[in-house]
Amino acid sequence: MSGTNSFAVDDAVVLFITLVALYSPAAALSSYLPIIARFSAKDQLRLAIALFVNVLVIAFVAIWIGELLLEKVLGLSTDSLVVTGGIALIFEGIHLMTGPEEQFIAKEPEEVQADPETGGWRSVAFMPITFPLTIGGTTFGILVAFRADVGSVHGAIGLSVAAALYALVTGVTIYAAGHVARRSSQKMQIVLGRLAGILLTAIAVTLLISGGTRMVHSVLQSLGN
Repeated sequence: MSGTNSFAVDDAVVLFITLVALYSPAAALSSYLPIIARFSAKDQLRLAIALFVNVLVIAFVAIWIGELLLEKVLGLSTDSLVVTGGIALIFEGIHLMTGPEEQFIAKEPEEVQADPETGGWRSVAFMPITFPLTIGGTTFGILVAFRADVGSVHGAIGLSVAAALYALVTGVTIYAAGHVARRSSQKMQIVLGRLAGILLTAIAVTLLISGGTRMVHSVLQSLGN
């Protein structure tokens, strides 16, 4: 039993390291900045909590029923989720690169409430904050793959603990991004926003190419068989 427990812990640690490395908190923080800058400190905290909950729920779904849900129920592949995330992200990235500078300027709470065009924090909590900026097809696929590898329920519990810690990292990261946004000058916010747009567009293109290539390869392989 001790050997089984050891393997479960090892798998959980490896999963946590893999998820954090893929997430890259420093890069994620910069991508959050232009989106959350317009919200008040209270709403940024709400966003952090919402992100934690969203990531936790998605990770648990992936670990416990992800494989069944994708293949048996929906007939989807993780590659299709990667491509979908790339499409959603490229729209956001292009808007950040070419949109008005006002979108990057942090506003006071009364300004946020008075401007109906900015939308509430809930309007960005799931898309694009949770998906695809924080968790996407690749992350979901990794979680499903680890669950399939450990097999046992005991191992799945260990993976769930690792996923919960990862969700906490994402919540702390976006909360830190709020502090950075409030302490940055307007000029710096604009520069960071444009750079984030370039970064997000590059990530989106990478997702589209990698996911699309694997989808085409899978189709050709199935036709060959």
